[in-house]
Amino acid sequence: DPTPWPPELPAGENPPPGGIIDYYLAADASGPVTLEILDAAGGVVRAYSSADPVLTHDPALDPAAYDKVCHADPRAPHCALPLYWPAPQMRLSSRAGMHRFSWDLRFDPIGERTPQPGGATGAVPRRTYPAVNAPWAPPGAYVVRLTVNGKRFIQPLTLRLDPRVRTPALGLQRLAALSREMYDGARAASGAYAQARALAARLDSAGGADALAFKAQVESLAPAPRPAPRGGGGGGFFRGPAGAPTLETLSGTLLSAAMAMQSADVTPTASQVAACDSARVRSRDLMGRWNTLKSAGLAAMNAKRQAAGLPAIGLPAAPRP
Repeated sequence: DPTPWPPELPAGENPPPGGIIDYYLAADASGPVTLEILDAAGGVVRAYSSADPVLTHDPALDPAAYDKVCHADPRAPHCALPLYWPAPQMRLSSRAGMHRFSWDLRFDPIGERTPQPGGATGAVPRRTYPAVNAPWAPPGAYVVRLTVNGKRFIQPLTLRLDPRVRTPALGLQRLAALSREMYDGARAASGAYAQARALAARLDSAGGADALAFKAQVESLAPAPRPAPRGGGGGGFFRGPAGAPTLETLSGTLLSAAMAMQSADVTPTASQVAACDSARVRSRDLMGRWNTLKSAGLAAMNAKRQAAGLPAIGLPAAPRP
């Protein structure tokens, strides 16, 4: 039954969800403290910082602020939930002392890093943690890396498969490989969109017929975002001219293909594999067009500008994934 328990019902208390990580600081850190989960190849799977965004209110600790914020903006995080559902926001501390943190065993969310409220399914009074729209990390060897005042501390961490799972090893490998491929593709497309929007801003400020014409080509792949309707819904992914796919919609397509496989540790179905195949083809096309545009296309446009005595326009650095 997905109906949340009422707060007056006696119940035990579970530990925070995910992998619990304890750390101790002998003194206050002079800057942000970071905690990263690395996979066996050394790639960052999940990254946290004591400087991560903080909710403008915490309904579990400050009911008055919750009420004030939700009257001003009903779409603010947690405002659609009863006051007694949300758990206090879990934050990485940079203060002296003993601290406990929890990795939710998922990859880094793509784009927005502000915590999103959890839904009704599985809600527990004062222990409903934010939902994370990212795939689960597969079983295997990982490393926890804590960075304080520029000094790094590492500890191994192992994720083990639930012993009740009976899916063949090849099926689990297929699940992990497809999920990671789609997730990595979604991150790459999201980063390309951000880079394209930064380039469009440079082209707009530079002026000139060549720059504005090239900006139109860039925006055919990365149109400017439109605000979500006031009534909620919409926003986020936007299509180009005549409904053409964009780098942002590509990111959403790839992530959706990954998330469709996250509900159980089972071999991907034929329809899930087909969705990944379709997303892969679309990614090769759109990312190929973007890579050509930002290299050969930008070079050709700059050659025309320099021939006319105008300064070249550099490509903005790609955002850190």
